[in-house]
Amino acid sequence: MNRRHFLKAAGAAAISAATVGCAGQGQTRTGTPRKNARSPNVILVITDDQGYYDLSCHGNPHLKTPHLDWLHANSTRLENFHVDPTCAPTRSALMTGRYSSRVGVWHTIIGRHFLAADETTMADVFSKAGYATAIFGKWHLGDNYPFRPQDRGFQEVLINGGGGVGQGPDFWGNDYFDDTYFHNGRPQAYTGYCTDVWFGEAMKWTEANRNRPFFCYLTTNAPHGPYNVAEEYWKPFAEKGVKENQARFYGMVKNIDDNMGRLDAHLRRLGIEENTILIFMTDNGTSAGMQGAMRGRKGSEYDGGHRVPLFIRWPAGLEPRGDIDHVTAHVDVLPTLIDLCGLPAPKGVTFDGTSLGPLLRGDAAWPDRTLFVHSQRIDHPQEWRKCAVMTNRWRLVNGKELFDIQADAEQKTDLAKEHPDVVAGFRKAYEAWYQDIGARFDDYCRIVLGSEHENPMHIVAHDWHPTEGACPWSQSHVRRQNLYVNGWWAVEVARAGTYRITLRPAPKEAGFALNADQARLAIGKADQTKKTNPQDKAVTFEVKLAAGPCRLQTWLTDTKTRKTRGAFDLVVERV
Repeated sequence: MNRRHFLKAAGAAAISAATVGCAGQGQTRTGTPRKNARSPNVILVITDDQGYYDLSCHGNPHLKTPHLDWLHANSTRLENFHVDPTCAPTRSALMTGRYSSRVGVWHTIIGRHFLAADETTMADVFSKAGYATAIFGKWHLGDNYPFRPQDRGFQEVLINGGGGVGQGPDFWGNDYFDDTYFHNGRPQAYTGYCTDVWFGEAMKWTEANRNRPFFCYLTTNAPHGPYNVAEEYWKPFAEKGVKENQARFYGMVKNIDDNMGRLDAHLRRLGIEENTILIFMTDNGTSAGMQGAMRGRKGSEYDGGHRVPLFIRWPAGLEPRGDIDHVTAHVDVLPTLIDLCGLPAPKGVTFDGTSLGPLLRGDAAWPDRTLFVHSQRIDHPQEWRKCAVMTNRWRLVNGKELFDIQADAEQKTDLAKEHPDVVAGFRKAYEAWYQDIGARFDDYCRIVLGSEHENPMHIVAHDWHPTEGACPWSQSHVRRQNLYVNGWWAVEVARAGTYRITLRPAPKEAGFALNADQARLAIGKADQTKKTNPQDKAVTFEVKLAAGPCRLQTWLTDTKTRKTRGAFDLVVERV
């Protein structure tokens, strides 16, 4: 029994999956692929927190995802495809073709989600090759210069802030419906549900750019929590006995599927479906859906945390080849697209991934590989923390447990004692890998203050390095107004001069009072304290700063408790 069949059988046993209605494998709507007349368009769709089994074609008994099922049936599928266990690391590796920790990203908050400024992104590569480039949805690799998508090769940008709608860097008060997003750096109000907006605006942009090659990165916030979606989407699941939280999650997936149907119809209407490479994938294991025949979910070092679907379809250039069982990863996507699209490879860049072009074209000769994954949701990584070494057959988890993944998809039986030589070899490989990717572990990706590219600049506590308590990464944390936590921002002053820094307890749209009678600001060699009116909504300092890297930290002294907390919202302007 091959790996694909084993996983399907194990999944069916684990979840008693009902028969699902996938379209016939290998069917096309456009006939025999033809030789493309120009470089192909690329649309890369990535969803947030949707796991492998959160599709009806993968055996989910609750969901019906007909449009994704059709894509699944008419694509080449990477069946042993791995990402990071959480979202920002996955996105950094996807964008660069390099392991996430190597490029400065190993967390989703505290500034460890900033993609290092000297890295080359997928959008850089496409843009330099003459493509139109755009992002719609979630970026999550930094909301300030030099980390914003418009700083990283994207010519058109429409995004929410932070790692999700309603998080700290997002526009205040967003709740998935009729929200304000950032269009090319400026807040703009939109009508409709977030996923509908991302797809709708992407379709407008692709239509406007249909006469030139384009790269569209369509990256939904859904089905990430909080699980907000229209009742018409989640209520039918609840009525069938699914608990409300999961029903809402499935409702968000159903909405994504509807939008994939819209996108498919749009491409066919424009006549560009045939020469468009369409990729669908997700960014980590499920957060609220089904684990199925895998151990673990989002955040886990077991396969359920990082093995996800990837479907790729290009009628003009690739025959659909069904399932590919070789171990592959997010770091392979950029090298693969460079190969398929005939793009110049970026100079001076060494990819951790490799082009999967030979596999996609049907080359049976493919060597076994060793790939790595870890979850480092801390400020400074630790060796052997929540890690896995992966080959076609084996998984070494946390340096101790060994699983034959082809025979034991659920990772129940530890074979480390039976195969000590395999364990020793994988441990040695991991140690070499960890040392190789660790050049940035003690460094900081720094927000640049006073640059001509973003002045004034708005920064939030979502991005600070905590010194007292946890990081207030969500607007729900900020709303409490009684969190006595603090932290510092890693910054770099671009130009020496006078800087005006305004401290607030929340964004100005919230209208919160300081509720503090003293404020302190420390940045570089400047350290100032001011008496404040507790009813004021902000306090402003002016400081002279030298150019160069430094720390920025604030303190507000509570009028009643005398406890201090950091200011959660700052505006920094070189004057």
